[in-house]
Amino acid sequence: MGSEMRDRSAAVSLNTKPDRSANRRRSADPGVLIITGDGLNCERETARAFSLAGADCDLVHIGDILGRVKSLADYDALAFIGGFSNGDHLGAGTVQASRFRHSLKEDLGRFIARCRPIIGICNGFQTLVKMGILPGALPGVLPGGEAQAEADEWRRNATIAANDSGRFEDRWVHLTVNPASPCIWTRGLKRLFLPVRHGEGKFYMAEQAGLDSLESNNQVVARYATAEGEATQHYPENPNGSQRAIAAVCDASGLIFGLMPHPEAYLSPYNHPSWTRDTALGRALPPEGDGLAIFRNAVVYLRGEAGRGTGKRPGKGR
Repeated sequence: MGSEMRDRSAAVSLNTKPDRSANRRRSADPGVLIITGDGLNCERETARAFSLAGADCDLVHIGDILGRVKSLADYDALAFIGGFSNGDHLGAGTVQASRFRHSLKEDLGRFIARCRPIIGICNGFQTLVKMGILPGALPGVLPGGEAQAEADEWRRNATIAANDSGRFEDRWVHLTVNPASPCIWTRGLKRLFLPVRHGEGKFYMAEQAGLDSLESNNQVVARYATAEGEATQHYPENPNGSQRAIAAVCDASGLIFGLMPHPEAYLSPYNHPSWTRDTALGRALPPEGDGLAIFRNAVVYLRGEAGRGTGKRPGKGR
């Protein structure tokens, strides 16, 4: 790792301790709220990802969010992380989604209306889908401003179902990224190699018209692919049988992003499963892991928005 990555890695332990103070911000860097607790377990690596990308992170227990000890309004971005929230009872992400939907819908609606980025990884993706936030209202008419919370009632139109294999999948997968997607998190990316760790990862929509709408709106951000970059339904390259090989989607604005693979688990070349073999064979290691670019894109977006002083949702033709 380069000196910058080492410095950021060292600093992350200082910037990611749970914070229950009244004043959250400690720097001018974009502030990211990472929700923890109740079975979630990827907070440290997610915080490291954002920290390496240049953000200021707080790890806050879900109880402090639901109890309004901490406010979503104090943050510039929000991360629903991986893990097994509430033990995956009633289905992965179901209980967490219900708690947020019924206790914090207005707060979340205002956060979304402020054009703040949200990422849901694995269990976080399941939560966003089961809240109805992803993929969002279809067909994809872009809501905007304060109308977002009112016009879009978060009607659930998709789910994340059990893997077709009938077992927990823990493997690395290739992804091909849609260059036409409005997703701000994947700008400039073409292909990714990331790990998956889930028993319920199959993206499913009952209505084919909904899938068609996702396609036409370019809200399908990434698909499971072969090593050559071709989208596939074949197992194990597609580890869960997701319809149309869908691994990641965004809302119509491109600000809200969910994916089953774990970008926070591949930040350094030394996270790669074959780095020792590659080193032994004299192959050069990449300067960083594939996942870091996703978090850097969000930070770049937030800094750009702060510089412009705009609150407009990017959407298509950004």
